[in-house]
Amino acid sequence: MVTSNFEYFAPTSVDEATSLLSKYRGEAKVLAGGHSLIPMMKLRLAEPGILVDIGQIEGLSYVREEEDGVAIGSMTTYREMATSSVIQSNYPLLADASARVADLQVRNRGTIGGSLAHSDPAGDIPAVVLAIGGSVVARTRRSTREINIDRFQVDLLTTALRDNEIITEIKLPRLASGTGTAYTKFHQPASHYAITGVAAVITTSGRTCTDARIAVTGAGDKATRARRTERILKGKEITPAVIRRAASRAAAEIGDALNEDIHASAEYRDHLTQVYAGYAIEQAVAAAG
Repeated sequence: MVTSNFEYFAPTSVDEATSLLSKYRGEAKVLAGGHSLIPMMKLRLAEPGILVDIGQIEGLSYVREEEDGVAIGSMTTYREMATSSVIQSNYPLLADASARVADLQVRNRGTIGGSLAHSDPAGDIPAVVLAIGGSVVARTRRSTREINIDRFQVDLLTTALRDNEIITEIKLPRLASGTGTAYTKFHQPASHYAITGVAAVITTSGRTCTDARIAVTGAGDKATRARRTERILKGKEITPAVIRRAASRAAAEIGDALNEDIHASAEYRDHLTQVYAGYAIEQAVAAAG
């Protein structure tokens, strides 16, 4: 299929891009890597009248260590994250998840900012960033704000991003000593989208869990914190029984909104979420030492 007619702009600065979004507010869509938006346009699931391609803007692709964590430019590609020594040493689950997105062509073009803004319910990166924590930096023509990642994903393909804002940076916190991370997923073989995926960031002292952030993708309408699983883990000695009990509540926040499609029933997704939460917790605890 072909897209409906649209007008195309390729700004070369953030100011120019945000000015276009303000001018055509409500009509314009931002094009980053394009691997999510273009297929939707071809299927007529999205019919924007204006496309603002930010691929020509310099200075939005970087990975930079800072005093309190790491800053990632919104146009940093999956491949750049997967191969970055800074990402590999600070957030191995983000490097691992980036290396497993789709195929080589997508990883060379798809971006972290585009993935977060699109908020695909089966995307890897939204769940991983949600498990790590931090914030999304968004700019308009006149102002800049930081959106806490816990408030960023709102609903199916919906975020807290306003229609005159673009993401310029993602800020990730420095993880505490004794923290281990893992990302596990059961993926659709052709697309590599997560039928269910679980990201775990767990801090331990000896065998006791002192902090945990667990996020689930693929099971519901958006990446979701498994807060009941986190509460079961915190303050407990990590034993197989505790891991099983915590993993059994991994889909509790999604509840009756579990996805159901040709790939998996809601019941099967619930089961997969529990199984892969167990794997992620075990691997993160092992990585924590």
